[in-house]
Amino acid sequence: MSSRGRSASTSNEEEMINKARKKLSTVEDPVEKLRLLCLSRGSAGIIGLGKVFRRMDDDGSHSLCMEEFTKGIRETGLGMDEDDTEKLFKAFDKDGEGSIDFNEFLVSIRPKMNENRRKLVDLAFDKMDRTGDGEVNLDDLKGIYIVDRHPKYLSGEMTEDQILKLFIKKFENNTSVDGKITRDEFHDYYSGVSASIDQDAYFDLMMRNAWGIK
Repeated sequence: MSSRGRSASTSNEEEMINKARKKLSTVEDPVEKLRLLCLSRGSAGIIGLGKVFRRMDDDGSHSLCMEEFTKGIRETGLGMDEDDTEKLFKAFDKDGEGSIDFNEFLVSIRPKMNENRRKLVDLAFDKMDRTGDGEVNLDDLKGIYIVDRHPKYLSGEMTEDQILKLFIKKFENNTSVDGKITRDEFHDYYSGVSASIDQDAYFDLMMRNAWGIK
Protein backbone atom coordinates (compact mmCIF):
# COMPACT_ATOMS: atom_id res chain seq x y z
CA MET A 1 0.00 0.00 0.00
CA SER A 2 1.15 3.55 -0.58
CA SER A 3 2.46 5.74 2.24
CA ARG A 4 -0.63 7.88 1.84
CA GLY A 5 -2.84 4.82 2.29
CA ARG A 6 -0.85 3.70 5.31
CA SER A 7 -1.19 7.16 6.90
CA ALA A 8 -4.94 7.09 6.37
CA SER A 9 -5.11 3.60 7.88
CA THR A 10 -3.13 4.76 10.92
CA SER A 11 -5.45 7.73 11.39
CA ASN A 12 -8.52 5.49 11.11
CA GLU A 13 -7.11 3.08 13.67
CA GLU A 14 -6.28 5.83 16.16
CA GLU A 15 -9.83 7.17 15.82
CA MET A 16 -11.26 3.68 16.40
CA ILE A 17 -9.09 3.19 19.51
CA ASN A 18 -10.24 6.52 20.96
CA LYS A 19 -13.91 5.75 20.23
CA ALA A 20 -13.62 2.31 21.84
CA ARG A 21 -12.04 3.77 24.98
CA LYS A 22 -14.76 6.40 25.30
CA LYS A 23 -17.57 3.85 24.87
CA LEU A 24 -16.05 1.59 27.53
CA SER A 25 -17.05 4.00 30.29
CA THR A 26 -20.76 3.56 29.53
CA VAL A 27 -21.22 0.05 28.14
CA GLU A 28 -22.79 -2.62 30.37
CA ASP A 29 -23.20 -5.62 28.05
CA PRO A 30 -20.25 -7.97 28.76
CA VAL A 31 -19.93 -9.09 25.12
CA GLU A 32 -19.77 -5.52 23.84
CA LYS A 33 -17.39 -4.62 26.67
CA LEU A 34 -14.93 -7.35 25.67
CA ARG A 35 -15.20 -6.32 22.02
CA LEU A 36 -14.41 -2.70 22.91
CA LEU A 37 -11.51 -3.76 25.14
CA CYS A 38 -10.05 -5.61 22.15
CA LEU A 39 -10.62 -2.67 19.78
CA SER A 40 -9.01 -0.30 22.28
CA ARG A 41 -5.79 -2.21 21.53
CA GLY A 42 -6.10 -1.52 17.81
CA SER A 43 -6.82 -3.64 14.76
CA ALA A 44 -4.83 -6.58 16.13
CA GLY A 45 -6.69 -6.65 19.46
CA ILE A 46 -9.03 -9.46 18.43
CA ILE A 47 -6.08 -11.59 17.34
CA GLY A 48 -4.63 -11.78 20.85
CA LEU A 49 -7.96 -13.00 22.20
CA GLY A 50 -8.27 -15.64 19.50
CA LYS A 51 -4.70 -16.86 19.95
CA VAL A 52 -5.13 -17.34 23.69
CA PHE A 53 -8.29 -19.40 23.42
CA ARG A 54 -7.21 -21.48 20.42
CA ARG A 55 -3.95 -22.31 22.17
CA MET A 56 -5.90 -23.57 25.20
CA ASP A 57 -7.80 -26.12 23.12
CA ASP A 58 -5.31 -28.93 23.73
CA ASP A 59 -7.77 -31.76 23.10
CA GLY A 60 -9.36 -30.18 20.01
CA SER A 61 -12.81 -30.17 21.62
CA HIS A 62 -13.43 -26.47 20.85
CA SER A 63 -15.06 -26.13 24.26
CA LEU A 64 -14.05 -24.49 27.52
CA CYS A 65 -15.36 -24.79 31.07
CA MET A 66 -15.74 -21.77 33.34
CA GLU A 67 -12.32 -22.30 34.94
CA GLU A 68 -10.57 -22.49 31.54
CA PHE A 69 -12.52 -19.54 30.23
CA THR A 70 -11.62 -17.41 33.27
CA LYS A 71 -7.95 -18.36 32.85
CA GLY A 72 -8.10 -17.38 29.18
CA ILE A 73 -9.68 -14.01 29.87
CA ARG A 74 -7.04 -13.36 32.52
CA GLU A 75 -4.23 -14.29 30.09
CA THR A 76 -5.42 -11.74 27.53
CA GLY A 77 -4.60 -8.97 30.00
CA LEU A 78 -7.69 -7.07 28.93
CA GLY A 79 -8.69 -6.31 32.50
CA MET A 80 -12.19 -7.84 32.70
CA ASP A 81 -13.23 -8.38 36.31
CA GLU A 82 -14.62 -11.67 37.67
CA ASP A 83 -18.22 -10.48 37.60
CA ASP A 84 -18.09 -9.49 33.93
CA THR A 85 -16.21 -12.69 33.07
CA GLU A 86 -18.93 -14.78 34.71
CA LYS A 87 -21.66 -12.83 32.89
CA LEU A 88 -19.80 -13.30 29.62
CA PHE A 89 -19.52 -17.05 30.15
CA LYS A 90 -23.22 -17.39 31.00
CA ALA A 91 -24.15 -15.40 27.88
CA PHE A 92 -22.57 -18.15 25.76
CA ASP A 93 -23.44 -21.15 27.96
CA LYS A 94 -27.00 -21.07 26.65
CA ASP A 95 -27.89 -24.62 27.67
CA GLY A 96 -26.43 -24.15 31.16
CA GLU A 97 -24.22 -27.24 30.90
CA GLY A 98 -21.09 -25.45 32.10
CA SER A 99 -19.14 -25.23 28.85
CA ILE A 100 -19.01 -22.98 25.80
CA ASP A 101 -17.95 -23.39 22.18
CA PHE A 102 -15.04 -20.97 21.93
CA ASN A 103 -15.23 -20.72 18.13
CA GLU A 104 -18.80 -19.46 18.44
CA PHE A 105 -17.61 -17.12 21.20
CA LEU A 106 -14.75 -15.69 19.12
CA VAL A 107 -16.93 -15.17 16.04
CA SER A 108 -19.44 -13.29 18.20
CA ILE A 109 -16.74 -11.05 19.68
CA ARG A 110 -15.37 -10.01 16.28
CA PRO A 111 -16.70 -6.64 15.06
CA LYS A 112 -19.24 -7.43 12.34
CA MET A 113 -18.24 -7.16 8.68
CA ASN A 114 -20.84 -6.94 5.95
CA GLU A 115 -20.97 -9.64 3.26
CA ASN A 116 -18.92 -7.70 0.70
CA ARG A 117 -16.12 -7.08 3.18
CA ARG A 118 -16.08 -10.73 4.27
CA LYS A 119 -15.86 -11.81 0.63
CA LEU A 120 -12.85 -9.54 0.06
CA VAL A 121 -11.11 -10.95 3.15
CA ASP A 122 -11.76 -14.52 1.96
CA LEU A 123 -10.57 -13.67 -1.56
CA ALA A 124 -7.32 -12.30 -0.12
CA PHE A 125 -6.78 -15.37 2.07
CA ASP A 126 -7.59 -17.78 -0.77
CA LYS A 127 -5.11 -15.95 -2.98
CA MET A 128 -2.40 -16.36 -0.34
CA ASP A 129 -3.18 -19.98 0.49
CA ARG A 130 -1.58 -21.46 -2.60
CA THR A 131 -1.50 -25.01 -1.23
CA GLY A 132 -5.09 -24.88 0.03
CA ASP A 133 -4.08 -26.26 3.43
CA GLY A 134 -5.73 -23.46 5.39
CA GLU A 135 -2.42 -21.93 6.52
CA VAL A 136 -0.26 -19.19 5.02
CA ASN A 137 3.49 -18.85 5.56
CA LEU A 138 6.26 -16.59 4.24
CA ASP A 139 6.64 -18.52 0.98
CA ASP A 140 2.90 -18.28 0.29
CA LEU A 141 3.02 -14.50 0.70
CA LYS A 142 5.80 -13.88 -1.81
CA GLY A 143 4.44 -12.37 -4.99
CA ILE A 144 0.99 -12.02 -3.42
CA TYR A 145 1.37 -9.34 -0.76
CA ILE A 146 2.60 -6.31 -2.69
CA VAL A 147 5.60 -4.62 -1.04
CA ASP A 148 7.03 -2.59 -3.93
CA ARG A 149 5.22 0.57 -2.77
CA HIS A 150 6.02 0.11 0.91
CA PRO A 151 7.98 3.22 2.10
CA LYS A 152 10.73 1.16 3.76
CA TYR A 153 11.11 -1.03 0.67
CA LEU A 154 11.39 2.04 -1.54
CA SER A 155 13.97 3.61 0.77
CA GLY A 156 15.99 0.41 0.92
CA GLU A 157 15.59 0.11 4.70
CA MET A 158 13.87 -3.27 4.46
CA THR A 159 13.92 -6.21 2.07
CA GLU A 160 10.81 -8.02 0.81
CA ASP A 161 11.36 -10.86 3.32
CA GLN A 162 11.66 -8.41 6.22
CA ILE A 163 8.43 -6.65 5.27
CA LEU A 164 6.59 -9.96 4.84
CA LYS A 165 7.86 -11.18 8.23
CA LEU A 166 6.67 -7.91 9.73
CA PHE A 167 3.25 -8.51 8.19
CA ILE A 168 3.05 -12.06 9.60
CA LYS A 169 4.08 -10.68 13.00
CA LYS A 170 0.80 -8.74 13.09
CA PHE A 171 -0.94 -12.08 13.47
CA GLU A 172 1.35 -13.32 16.23
CA ASN A 173 0.52 -10.54 18.72
CA ASN A 174 3.13 -11.90 21.19
CA THR A 175 0.79 -14.73 22.24
CA SER A 176 2.30 -17.47 20.09
CA VAL A 177 4.86 -17.39 17.33
CA ASP A 178 4.50 -20.02 14.61
CA GLY A 179 5.10 -17.96 11.43
CA LYS A 180 1.75 -19.03 10.01
CA ILE A 181 -1.61 -17.35 9.44
CA THR A 182 -4.87 -19.32 9.55
CA ARG A 183 -8.14 -18.18 7.99
CA ASP A 184 -9.59 -17.54 11.47
CA GLU A 185 -6.60 -15.37 12.40
CA PHE A 186 -6.92 -13.50 9.11
CA HIS A 187 -10.59 -12.79 9.85
CA ASP A 188 -9.74 -11.78 13.42
CA TYR A 189 -7.26 -9.24 12.10
CA TYR A 190 -9.39 -7.78 9.33
CA SER A 191 -12.48 -7.56 11.53
CA GLY A 192 -10.44 -5.07 13.57
CA VAL A 193 -9.24 -3.25 10.46
CA SER A 194 -12.82 -3.14 9.15
CA ALA A 195 -14.05 -1.64 12.42
CA SER A 196 -11.66 1.28 11.90
CA ILE A 197 -12.97 2.03 8.40
CA ASP A 198 -16.45 3.47 7.97
CA GLN A 199 -16.57 3.63 4.19
CA ASP A 200 -17.01 0.40 2.23
CA ALA A 201 -15.35 1.98 -0.82
CA TYR A 202 -12.15 2.70 1.13
CA PHE A 203 -12.06 -0.81 2.63
CA ASP A 204 -12.59 -2.26 -0.85
CA LEU A 205 -9.79 -0.12 -2.33
CA MET A 206 -7.42 -0.93 0.50
CA MET A 207 -7.94 -4.69 0.16
CA ARG A 208 -7.66 -4.69 -3.62
CA ASN A 209 -4.48 -2.58 -3.58
CA ALA A 210 -2.83 -4.63 -0.83
CA TRP A 211 -3.67 -8.05 -2.28
CA GLY A 212 -3.95 -7.35 -6.01
CA ILE A 213 -7.60 -8.43 -6.08
CA LYS A 214 -9.34 -7.64 -9.37
